[in-house]
Amino acid sequence: MSSFAGLKRVHLIGICGTAMASLAGMLKEQGFDVRGSDQNVYPPMSEELARQQIPCFSGYHEKNLEWKPDVVVIGNAISRGNPEVEKVLDEGIRYASLPEMVRECFLRGHHSIVVAGTHGKTTTTSLLAWIFECAGKKPNFLIGGIAQNFGRSFQLSSSDPFILEGDEYDTVFYDKGPKFLHYLPRTVLINNIEFDHADIYANLEAVRLSFQRLVNIIPRNGLLVANASDPTVVDVSKAAFCRVQYFQLGQSALSGRVASSRPVFWADKVSILAEGTSFALMLGQQLVGELFVPLFGDFNASNAVAAAVVALQHGISIEAVREALRTFLSVRRRMEVRGEAQGITVIDDFAHHPTAIRETLRGVKARFPGRRIWAVVEPRSATMRRSVYQEDLVEALKQADVSVIADLFSPEKVPVDQRLSPGDVVAALTKLGHSAHFIKSAEEIVSFYLPVARRGDVFVVFSNGAFENIHERLLSKLRSNAAPIE
Repeated sequence: MSSFAGLKRVHLIGICGTAMASLAGMLKEQGFDVRGSDQNVYPPMSEELARQQIPCFSGYHEKNLEWKPDVVVIGNAISRGNPEVEKVLDEGIRYASLPEMVRECFLRGHHSIVVAGTHGKTTTTSLLAWIFECAGKKPNFLIGGIAQNFGRSFQLSSSDPFILEGDEYDTVFYDKGPKFLHYLPRTVLINNIEFDHADIYANLEAVRLSFQRLVNIIPRNGLLVANASDPTVVDVSKAAFCRVQYFQLGQSALSGRVASSRPVFWADKVSILAEGTSFALMLGQQLVGELFVPLFGDFNASNAVAAAVVALQHGISIEAVREALRTFLSVRRRMEVRGEAQGITVIDDFAHHPTAIRETLRGVKARFPGRRIWAVVEPRSATMRRSVYQEDLVEALKQADVSVIADLFSPEKVPVDQRLSPGDVVAALTKLGHSAHFIKSAEEIVSFYLPVARRGDVFVVFSNGAFENIHERLLSKLRSNAAPIE
């Protein structure tokens, strides 16, 4: 019996966050009366809430709670001082975090498959959910984005598996531990571990420790699927009490790194084609199957291998895996083509870390060979706004032909001595002979780009927020431009 049994009215503070909007939809589908509030309402999650007819109050106000909810879910971006949080505490209204609601209302009684890692969680979770769907398993899932094969970010069913992203970011202002420790994991996939979230983790060791704790709560009869290419992943996997199945791209990195009585899954003959990536999935020296996925870049190839391995470990046939990968439609805001106009392709990407930017740019170059690549970065996430990643960002942007850095989003939330300097990033790139520019706003960037635009350009926007809807601003200007672009 859920600890929230008997409750009917749920209010979510910060409802437009990707996971919060998904939880809102899940709760409504389960028969709850759901409403919420947010300061910044933007697609794609605002569109999802509207589609599901879930009311969303704009701005945070005490009056938003006058409908007397039974429980209030507080998003992890919400802090003390928020007027709705203060009213909840003052009046003793029952409250919970998102992970607590997910665990108690949806995960208990299911086989929880948690997809974790610094990069690729959303894509890998979407791949895995689609493989299970194609195999007729009708999985429950919760994804941090809109999975295009499903047209939504969640699915509820009566089947056993529940596939969800396991985020290492903190849970809520009163619980600073990582979300994934709440998810009752029986199967865990760890694709990579890198220093991230410098606002809550001091260094890579602190990040590693959080993943170590995740591994430590997998039951003995559970499963850990671990990337043997990543030394930190291998390190945390060694303490598992459950069975460990390793995988990786290529075979060369295996020597001496893992001690396993089981053969390792690996991808051989990885080839970037015009339509995507093909590879041969091997188990030791045995061919499991020839596979293709319409995604680009080594990270996405690794995501596909990881999802395939988890599915095979759950008894899904290689034929179902092959068909699912072949028909995968990706996730909104992951290398998503937002439109084309005047021969210019505009792409939206959620990348919130220099490594993700680097790998996305490599994928874009593979997908659009020979074309001029513009990388436009809004430093918006807690990670991207910090100077600790400044040199990494310079290295990542070397993959682009032209780089544009916008002003930091809400810079006042980062101590002055810790802030990323867009000007210094531009100076470093310029010194290396790269074309780079610091242009503060989306409107100014569009105005700067139009006179120098060339037919065939690929304009890639990196932001984990709305970024003043720069994609549609540019596409609209291009479509209304009377003078053809050469």
